[in-house]
Amino acid sequence: MRYFNLYSNILITKGANRILISDLQRNNSELQSLELYDIIEALKSHAIETLMGFYDEDSKPIVGQYLDFLVDKEYGFISTGDRDHSFPPLSLEYKDAGLVSDIFIACRDLARPRQLAPSIGNLAIKHMVIYCEQELAVADFLDLEISFSDSSVESIEIFAPCHAGINENYLQQLSEGARRIYSLVFYKCTTIQPETGDRYKFKVVFTSRHLKINACGKVDLKYFNTHLPKVLEAINHNSCLHKKIGIDINGDIRNCPAMPQRFGNIRDCSLEEALNHKAFKNYWNLTKDHIAVCKDCEFRNICTDCRAYTERTHINEAGLDNSKPLKCGYSPYTNQWEKWSENPLKQKAIRHYGLQELIKNEEA
Repeated sequence: MRYFNLYSNILITKGANRILISDLQRNNSELQSLELYDIIEALKSHAIETLMGFYDEDSKPIVGQYLDFLVDKEYGFISTGDRDHSFPPLSLEYKDAGLVSDIFIACRDLARPRQLAPSIGNLAIKHMVIYCEQELAVADFLDLEISFSDSSVESIEIFAPCHAGINENYLQQLSEGARRIYSLVFYKCTTIQPETGDRYKFKVVFTSRHLKINACGKVDLKYFNTHLPKVLEAINHNSCLHKKIGIDINGDIRNCPAMPQRFGNIRDCSLEEALNHKAFKNYWNLTKDHIAVCKDCEFRNICTDCRAYTERTHINEAGLDNSKPLKCGYSPYTNQWEKWSENPLKQKAIRHYGLQELIKNEEA
């Protein structure tokens, strides 16, 4: 007898109309039909010859083609004799020793992140995103780097206004002195900016858009990630808010700067104190399997989420908003993407969040 053995690093996510096959070793995913899902499930407990007996003569060649596909893609292999080649299942447990993994800071200048450096170190935060309203000189970035030279912070992404002083020399100085910065996004650009290519240690993006906090939360294929830690976190926790903490422009501490609930202000409350608030972690374990529509989506384990902007249609028994993300235009029931802002069923939520101006600017 012959048996098909699915490799442990292959994750199959079933949606309403199709499946997503994720290769967690190669960090890629592809869509396939529900018919293949049924075949893979049957092959877990039946020999190939037995499986073929379930189909008529017209269907057997199709099953054979699916088997060839699985082997050619190296999603598994065929063994003969007794079934003694089955792999132990991959552990789907997610582990992160840190109390908080990411912090998002909205600020007028970089004094705020420097002020928070002791708490960021105490919480062993590894990743920091800074949205700054002030134009920044090279010295501002280098002072920030010094503030976190002995901290747990491994990577920093910064959004800042574009200005005339940003040139090749400016970027080269940053590349030489700021080793934690991995991404720079300069917004409100009105002039032609220098070519960046791969010459710097960080990614540089120039955009003419006036980025604001309410521009976040978009669900798009280009943001999907098959990276194993991200997938495991999405399976076990909320991929938007788990182990995240945010500071809004006024200094209020929130799960995310765009979330409505506040847990104190940095003027009189430490990050450690906010983290201990009984409601701070309420959303940390709300997975896509418990979010309306998302639970039926084949992309749910590689997708981002957003609890700050939702369709506001569902509340679960714990009083948490488990509605579909507002800025997602995908339907797992039709497998079609549409422009989320044009969906008539989303207009009430768009007005609630006051996103009309944002949408108008994006369409301009």
